[in-house]
Amino acid sequence: PRKFKTAFALPEDNCVDVYANDLGYLTIHENGKILGYNVLAGGGMGVTPSAAKTFPALAKRLCFVPPEDVIDIAVAIVKVQRDYGNRSDRKVARLKYTIHNMGFDAFREKVEEYFGKPLTACHDVDVYGFDDHIGWYEQGDGKFFYGLNIENGRIIDREGFQLKTALRKILNDIGPGVRITAHQSILFTDLDESDRERIATILHDHGVKTSEEISTLRRWSMACVALPTCGLAVAESERVLPGLIDTLEPEVAKLGLDRDAFTLRMTGCPNACARPYNADIGIVGRTKDKYTMFLGGRLLGDRLNEKYKDVVPFDDLSREITAVLACYKTERQQDETLGDFCDRKGLDDVRTWADQWLVNGTAAESS
Repeated sequence: PRKFKTAFALPEDNCVDVYANDLGYLTIHENGKILGYNVLAGGGMGVTPSAAKTFPALAKRLCFVPPEDVIDIAVAIVKVQRDYGNRSDRKVARLKYTIHNMGFDAFREKVEEYFGKPLTACHDVDVYGFDDHIGWYEQGDGKFFYGLNIENGRIIDREGFQLKTALRKILNDIGPGVRITAHQSILFTDLDESDRERIATILHDHGVKTSEEISTLRRWSMACVALPTCGLAVAESERVLPGLIDTLEPEVAKLGLDRDAFTLRMTGCPNACARPYNADIGIVGRTKDKYTMFLGGRLLGDRLNEKYKDVVPFDDLSREITAVLACYKTERQQDETLGDFCDRKGLDDVRTWADQWLVNGTAAESS
């Protein structure tokens, strides 16, 4: 295959966005023992703007396998993609299009044939949690790990903010293990509890906030590199999202939503490297300084969002997002997340309410 992404997740922790991958394994476990895996197939976010035949997709629940069949089921799925996928057109050379063209039932039958034995239905268990692992945690062996939020994954030194130098000093002086997360951040592993103050001091000495000092909004935001690094980008993303967050933070605080966790993801084009299509709020570059807004995905990563507004100027994004959040604040149900609210209410109703708020600066009548 041209590209074949694979991820393992836990039902209580879908930090890898397992439904966005070509092949996903959702671990089924009881009392500390792995029973097997629900196998998911056909996820992928990328869209080619000039090709209407392309689309984002979440993986579909294919089957359950015991641990000893993990490799064999992967081999069967890859063979189906090899034999039935479109290998002449790279725009559709992904498993999601093979499943779409064959039909899921036919795809499953062919996987079963290549697997060589009947496929067992998935367990009822599905994802119900998402932990970004930011902050301090015991890692199970007497040691600790620390998740450091790296905004948009950019490790850089600039005036007043020496993140690269700080990370180098932590690695040289403390010598932790390092893991990179699917949300563009870093985990320092194998730490002693006494390292907590040392790491905070190093970060502060170099003008870097600890994870505990950043807003919830910024913590759950993410951008692709876009301009000037990516030749596919048609709009800014990584370089402008921090400023957008700066503008939104006081508005979110005024609404009393500064502790609400929702994903805000931005990309410089529809190819969607920052996975905007399953986020609570997706912002996708449309053309220079203009974006398409998507609403209604959710932090769990198991639902696609829908187009909310198109060709929105960058300078209007903050107000547009604030209007949506005002609607959410006013009309949400108890414990309802932003994405679930948008999905329940419907984007037409959200749009009508938010547009009136933008004109009047006050809440619209509940529908």
